[in-house]
Amino acid sequence: MSDDPGEHPLESEVTFEAIRAQGKGGQNVNKVSNAVHLRYDIRASSLPEPIKARLLRASDRRITADGVVVIKAQTARSLEQNREEALERLRALIAQASFVPPPRRKTRPTRGSKERRLTEKTRRSRVKALRGRIDD
Repeated sequence: MSDDPGEHPLESEVTFEAIRAQGKGGQNVNKVSNAVHLRYDIRASSLPEPIKARLLRASDRRITADGVVVIKAQTARSLEQNREEALERLRALIAQASFVPPPRRKTRPTRGSKERRLTEKTRRSRVKALRGRIDD
């Protein structure tokens, strides 16, 4: 855990559960619980309301119907590294929800783009007309 003051509120709202990792690893996989399930309740968090709303609307399979983010980290062999990786993924998810795209300004198509569209339509029409049955 680093000493960055911005991370501590997030870490206090997160719960970790040590689980056994899946996959290869020999006896170590069966003996040691070094994978991590991170749980983060969006609705009970201290995030600003607009970010909460964007997170809850997101179509991410890591967010349950109850509004809880569940992240499983099991790539590292140590529990602490997996905890850090899960926290980093949560931070990335929140950062993605924090980004607000600028509002789109309506624009009109240019004359050139209209002409290109119409010439392409005419060309496609001719190609398709030539595919028809040939009468003698």
